[in-house]
Amino acid sequence: MSTQTQETENRHGEGAVLWERRDDVVWLTLSRPEALNALTWTMYEQLEQHLAALHQDETVRAVVVRGDGGKAFAAGTDIGQFVTFTGEDGVAYEKRIDRVVQMLEELPMPTIAAIQGYAVGGGLILATACDLRFATPGSRFAAPMARTLGNCLSLDNLRRVGHAMGFMRAKELLFTARMMPAEEALSCGFLTAIVEDDALYDHVEEVAQRIAANAPLTVWSAKVAGKYLGRPDGEQAYEEVIRRVYGSADFAEGVRAYLEKRKPQWKGR
Repeated sequence: MSTQTQETENRHGEGAVLWERRDDVVWLTLSRPEALNALTWTMYEQLEQHLAALHQDETVRAVVVRGDGGKAFAAGTDIGQFVTFTGEDGVAYEKRIDRVVQMLEELPMPTIAAIQGYAVGGGLILATACDLRFATPGSRFAAPMARTLGNCLSLDNLRRVGHAMGFMRAKELLFTARMMPAEEALSCGFLTAIVEDDALYDHVEEVAQRIAANAPLTVWSAKVAGKYLGRPDGEQAYEEVIRRVYGSADFAEGVRAYLEKRKPQWKGR
């Protein structure tokens, strides 16, 4: 995978998901600004390809997801693609989206959503799958299917949104189809912070680079811990994570570096 931004000939029609590497941080840009980055099948396919590559790349320490154009993170899935849908098509579509979102959610490195403008429908779900979410004051969040298409979310995506903002609030958003402003999203714990428009990407870059400079296995252990919480065997299963961290070359390097009063050189091993 090239470290340069990936350009495609269909960017202004079918859209694209652009890849840019900055040191140990990868930025993925949902790029279809003329349609508020509404996601096409092409964009979902490219996103899936990028995520598959990231799952195999042990040198990437953090991933940032953002929208192109400054007006939207993503305004859902392009509605024109649903014209001939049947019930079976709907099931297949939700399974496909679940697969892509799960790939994003389960990346081994931390993920950050940098949100300007609308994060609606599929855009809301992609943002929810990220570990951290920073947004500008004018950002808006919604799952407006009850007002627009009359479709629904999968159980997995309902779970994600419910865990991120509270199940009662998630149901209220789905029932009313209203837009939730950034301040409310911050107050309910959905957002990490609100950042002014002209400072958003610089702030996210600083956070991502700070993460990238830290011990990768320590960061990884904090990321995966959530899936063990609440499991009957969670504490016992998490011992494998602890064993991997304490048995790593990085931990030995950290101890040596501390005793030698120098900066550790993390390798993620």
